Amino acid sequence: MSVQQRPYFYEADLNAQCSSFTLSETTSKHCVQVLRMQIGDEIQLTDGHGLLTTASITLAHKKHSQVRILDRTQQQATHSQVTIAIAPTKNMGRIEWALEKLTEIGVSEIILMKTERTERTVVKLERVEQILISAMLQSRQVYLPRLKGLVAFETVLADYQGFSHKWIAHCLDQDSKKSLSPAQKKESHIILIGPEGDFSSREIDLAMAPENQFEPVTLGNTRLRTETAGLVAGVLLKI
Repeated sequence: MSVQQRPYFYEADLNAQCSSFTLSETTSKHCVQVLRMQIGDEIQLTDGHGLLTTASITLAHKKHSQVRILDRTQQQATHSQVTIAIAPTKNMGRIEWALEKLTEIGVSEIILMKTERTERTVVKLERVEQILISAMLQSRQVYLPRLKGLVAFETVLADYQGFSHKWIAHCLDQDSKKSLSPAQKKESHIILIGPEGDFSSREIDLAMAPENQFEPVTLGNTRLRTETAGLVAGVLLKI
């Protein structure tokens, strides 16, 4: 069976030293009951932090299958750090779709951000994380984006002072807006994407103040929905 044909799973507790491993109940059930896998069948596992292993099933059990690790590699993150801080929309389904696609294209971190005009005040992070995991596995990646939320706008400004490039995408007309270009290796980018009613004037001024130094950026000539803006920003930084 080729590498691309082996079923691919996420196991958060996987480590580089183990020679055998007990699969989680979720993975075990999928292997045994859904895929009908048996002893000797091979799968691939990742911990979402760059570790990729090939393993052979030694015990096929619907709750606690066991595998023997055949080989392992620790893949280094060679790409740049791209963080998307985005205000969740009232319709959570729209933002979940965008986060799925951002994971597929390989962003490093996603922050669900609370702004003055953010209508949604509660986010089920466990559900969102499962969406990110599924997208990581579907695109056969070994790095799972870090997920934070809900994080106050001011906290985001304070926590990312050291980034190479800091952007804010807002809807006010400004001649000084720049265009995004792909992030280069070892660079760190963070871009702020506002809610459906845009950032407030106070928030824009605060982000662009000398102590924070976020620069305004354009994402094109049309006004985009929040989730579309987040995806466009991710693509522009990752291509």
